[in-house]
Amino acid sequence: MAQDEALMKPRHIILILLSIALVAWLFSRTPSKPVTRMSEKFRQDIEKLEQKAAAKKRAAAVDPDVALVRTLLDENLSDRKFDFATIAEACSGKKVLPLNDSPAHRRVVSAINSALTETIAALNQSDSPVRKLRRINEASRFFEDGILASIDAMPGLTCEVPPNRAGEHQRSGYPDLRITDEESGMVFYLDPKLVEQGSAASTFRTFYFEPKNETLKITDDAVHLLAGIEHDGKTREWTFIGWRLVDLSTLRVRLKAEFQASNADLYRKTGLSLPAPAR
Repeated sequence: MAQDEALMKPRHIILILLSIALVAWLFSRTPSKPVTRMSEKFRQDIEKLEQKAAAKKRAAAVDPDVALVRTLLDENLSDRKFDFATIAEACSGKKVLPLNDSPAHRRVVSAINSALTETIAALNQSDSPVRKLRRINEASRFFEDGILASIDAMPGLTCEVPPNRAGEHQRSGYPDLRITDEESGMVFYLDPKLVEQGSAASTFRTFYFEPKNETLKITDDAVHLLAGIEHDGKTREWTFIGWRLVDLSTLRVRLKAEFQASNADLYRKTGLSLPAPAR
């Protein structure tokens, strides 16, 4: 009897150990989930995403431009808005200062209003040079010249075409004019724009800022102003009515990403085909 009990003890121990191992396995294993139509669709969606990611990785390894273009597309840049002040500072390292009621700011705003009054009066004359232009946009240069000459002649102020980072005075690109209040040393950038009467609420793009390195014209911490000069829209008989002065420190802008080609890019390797002569 004692011998039978001695033989039973190891069996009991083995059974106990097996029971413990079975319980541990049941609690530690990953529970199986029933395959439903929804879970199967989720698995397929994950597989598609993984395949796309792998395809992007393979394409980028072959052509780095592919990776760049896809990265830009993923950012949805055309749908986003940015603070112009942030964009300008990021590109130039210079702050866009808000317009305020300080003496220097009042002096410059008063000078701009006087210069616009004087320039509009001159360009509304019957013999105005803008009456000979085909397109109203070509009149912007006359306003820039008129405002520049008027403000630069005022005591305590200077006005010039802004120099770029290379030190060259450059007409093209933002901004058009640089005004300095000599007493305070403060700088104001002014961009005159022509606006047809009644179109102030239009969503058509009319303000452009293209950041470049050497030709960037923002070289100072400054107040940035835009003068929207309204005209009546009568071609070659334009009458300029008034203006709106805008503080660009609060402006929100969009980025339009596009790939471009000129006529020279398109046609330089092709000859002109002529139609066959009529019989």
